Amino acid sequence: MKRTSFLLVAGLCLGWCHGQGFAAEPALRAGAAAVDITPVEFPLNMPGGFNANMSESAHDPLHARALVLDDGTTQAAVVVVDNLGVGPETCDEARAAASAKCGLAPDKIMIFATHTHSAPSSGPGGGSGPQAAFHKRLVEGIAEAIVRAHGALRPAGVGAATHALPEEVFNRRWYLKPGKMPLNPFGQMDQVKMNPSTSPEVLDRPAGPTDPDVTVLSVQDAKTRKPLALLASYSLHYVGHTPRGQVSADYFGEFCRLMPSRLRGGEDFVAMLANGTSGDINNIPFLVTRPPREPFEQIRIVAGKTADAAWFAWRKIERHETKARVAMRQRMVTLKLRRPTAEQIAAAKAVLAVKDEAEKAKLPRLADNYARRTLGLAEAGESVTVPLQVLRVGELGICAIPFEVFAEIGLEIKKRSPLPRTVVIELGNGCFGYLPTPEQHRLGGYETWLGTNRVQKDASVILTTNLLEMLAELAR
Repeated sequence: MKRTSFLLVAGLCLGWCHGQGFAAEPALRAGAAAVDITPVEFPLNMPGGFNANMSESAHDPLHARALVLDDGTTQAAVVVVDNLGVGPETCDEARAAASAKCGLAPDKIMIFATHTHSAPSSGPGGGSGPQAAFHKRLVEGIAEAIVRAHGALRPAGVGAATHALPEEVFNRRWYLKPGKMPLNPFGQMDQVKMNPSTSPEVLDRPAGPTDPDVTVLSVQDAKTRKPLALLASYSLHYVGHTPRGQVSADYFGEFCRLMPSRLRGGEDFVAMLANGTSGDINNIPFLVTRPPREPFEQIRIVAGKTADAAWFAWRKIERHETKARVAMRQRMVTLKLRRPTAEQIAAAKAVLAVKDEAEKAKLPRLADNYARRTLGLAEAGESVTVPLQVLRVGELGICAIPFEVFAEIGLEIKKRSPLPRTVVIELGNGCFGYLPTPEQHRLGGYETWLGTNRVQKDASVILTTNLLEMLAELAR
């Protein structure tokens, strides 16, 4: 056969193979960016408790950090924001703004809040003033981080691994010894209590497990092999004990400050730490006496240990895959809202009718707060529709749930996931309250109370089923 004929036949065969799906996979591209969203106008209320908590300045910066991934077929973004919880309307605003500028589809954008308790509300708070200014800065900052990350797309490789850090996570729901349980705000007796006294004379045993894993998604430049970004997840609530009256990103921000030195990242390296399933997990070592700490000291300790665990996980990654698949699913799931009974409404009205201060003092702690929440739910609608998202990056699955999720829910999803490795991150694309399991509902406690939890008691089962179905779709 002549050489020209051979080349022609070879070319036709190669074209046929491409047509049959044997074409070379497109190379992965990735970009990352961090944008400062620290408020510049004060005072601002930092929500998360039952009383006003005003800030007058910033102790350390707040950021919106974005990672954009593109496998040639799907573009997706993950954003981690230093905030208590970014509301669904605010997420929608930021997505729309980013999409208009870089063309990334809104339903391919995940937005997570870190749940720091020392940051302003994400809502607009009226037409003017410091809160409105922060809301504008927040929305623009999230969008700008996505747009910058999209503009920085370059050939990249990804890898994922896990390293355990069990000594900083503690289940905060406890069975107490006989006779030690106080009445809840509804005048009833729960079986477990959130954040009880740390005295051994009071405590019996924790009411649930913890998830000790720090899981990382590492992104590196395909040409230079230098780190581009690291997305980590740890199932631990905020640490707290920040300087009074000051905004802070808590240990999430301190982790991000440390990681460039851990990985020898350059000026454009972006570290991100998301909050895993930690609705019942905190950093209080029950049954152990911890020495006194100065403000921010415990944050530095936990951030350093988490950064070390992330480094150990990163070291386990044998290869960064440059042809990793990127795929994403989003579902809108409708849940029933819990409705107070006629007896509960009457009891709430009776609590609010008490005006005498001496009589008020006899009511259970927080009775007034939960009476108002009960009446608020009585006037609410019948249901709420919440977004669920699942992102696949290579062999890693990332689940986004818009609740404060109990650790055992995340553990179950990870165990049953069809992908080799899965992380479940809470406060994704909004916050609709706490998400206990039906079993934990039967035990009672703060996270299950009417008004703290707003959706049907089997909501965790419904959302878990949906997420596992979505993971199965992406595993095919």
